[in-house]
Amino acid sequence: MKFSAVFAVAAAAATVVGAVPGVETNAQRLARGLPPNPPTRRSAAEVMAKRSKPSSPPSQCNTGSTLCCNSTGHANDGLIGLILGLLGVVIKDLTVLIGVTCSPLTVIGAGSNSCSHQPVCCTNNSFNGVIATGCSPINL
Repeated sequence: MKFSAVFAVAAAAATVVGAVPGVETNAQRLARGLPPNPPTRRSAAEVMAKRSKPSSPPSQCNTGSTLCCNSTGHANDGLIGLILGLLGVVIKDLTVLIGVTCSPLTVIGAGSNSCSHQPVCCTNNSFNGVIATGCSPINL
């Protein structure tokens, strides 16, 4: 009698444990004709990975040529405005940085190609180094 009571309790426990639904994938649910599970929220620690260090600024000029200019300024500066006028160059944005008397930097910081003036990255150097437009300063 004791054996049958223990067996009955074990069978009941197995039935209860078997009735607890397992975690189904959405593919299994869709195959059975059920809707997919709702999305689960994850904690902020799992979603956002911590950066080990901040990214460094780019060291190369990706938008144009790297130049060493004797001076830089804006289109509305006196001498630069005069040069632009003599060359017939019309600049719509007067705040754009212009490089004057520029030479190309092929290898940054190597030998005679080092820049003792203002290194810039310019998008338009079609005036043979007299002026270059669309410049942004860079650090060597």
